Amino acid sequence: MDQPGVLSDRMIAAMIERGRISADSTIAPEQVQPASLDLRLGATAYRVRASFLPGRGRTVAQRLPDFTMHRIDLSRGAVLEKGCVYVVPLLERLRLPADMTAAASAKSSIGRLDLLCRVITDQGEEFDRVPRGYEGPLYVEICPGSFSVVVSPGQLLTQIILRIGDTVLDDSDLQALHARDPIVDGTPVISGGLGFSVDLRPGAGGSGGTGSGSGGGGALVGYRAKPHAGVIDLSKIGAYAAADFWEELRTDAGWIILDPGAFYILVSREAISIPPTHAAEMAPYLAMAGEFRVHYAGFFDPGFGHRGAGGSGSRGVLEVRCHEAPFVLEHGQVVGRLVYERMAEPPARLYGAALNSSYQGQGLRLSKHFRR
Repeated sequence: MDQPGVLSDRMIAAMIERGRISADSTIAPEQVQPASLDLRLGATAYRVRASFLPGRGRTVAQRLPDFTMHRIDLSRGAVLEKGCVYVVPLLERLRLPADMTAAASAKSSIGRLDLLCRVITDQGEEFDRVPRGYEGPLYVEICPGSFSVVVSPGQLLTQIILRIGDTVLDDSDLQALHARDPIVDGTPVISGGLGFSVDLRPGAGGSGGTGSGSGGGGALVGYRAKPHAGVIDLSKIGAYAAADFWEELRTDAGWIILDPGAFYILVSREAISIPPTHAAEMAPYLAMAGEFRVHYAGFFDPGFGHRGAGGSGSRGVLEVRCHEAPFVLEHGQVVGRLVYERMAEPPARLYGAALNSSYQGQGLRLSKHFRR
């Protein structure tokens, strides 16, 4: 296990077999993805006053009494309210070797619901980062942003990848990878990773202006979460009408205005490919590029959009929240970057048709909870 890179599905399975990854109940084979492991919710949620990190020398269990308002039994399903903060112990725990770190992210469907999910460790000083050689439990902080949700024990809201050594490709290596196995259609913009931009051209997302991007005519380029929608049960797939939760975003102007506090689903202009030998993580763009945040879910497994896994390039769905001031977002504006990482070995199975992956070949698309 000393080969540098992101661990493959086979290597993750070996970690489970050796007890390096354990759980209160058997870890199901379907939790193991090509380069990541899905994590399950436990049976109790803690409604807390504020988001927190335990900090050096302190455990999450030691800090919870300081912030807990009440405990919630999830065993029969329970509502987590929009605008509130919850901490839920996860079923999985880690015993990492001294040369291994881990990183966490919300799963794609969860990010598309504006459900901020961040993993916390004992003595943690960062969200979603597990330090080298960590041994202990895992927790997830859940902050519903746009919709209240129903959750139950065992549900898969977050995932982790495991890394040995330096896994990130520098710009010259990324250029070389693109030359061998194209990672994007057209000419790549490579600077600290693969830059990607937003698609707001007429006909970008589907059938179709209003420059403000709310209702009216023009091409469909995205969706904006409705401020007073109902509750979404995370166990129900394809159960909800999009119109009950989302406003269509249409424009013929090639730009939209983002409203402060609003949440948007948009799509990248580029069609992205992740070769079997690599994984990728979406990173936010520089803060000076605009008053908005892009992405709540950031991992891309090997095979995403790759022609060898039934893809021909897949667009990146962008989960966007505007901050303090209204902001004009233009077609083709660079909004983020993909950081490519080496795999320690290619996975046994790739993201795509073989895994019944939900978003292979995607364009503009809401989470799988909504009827298509």
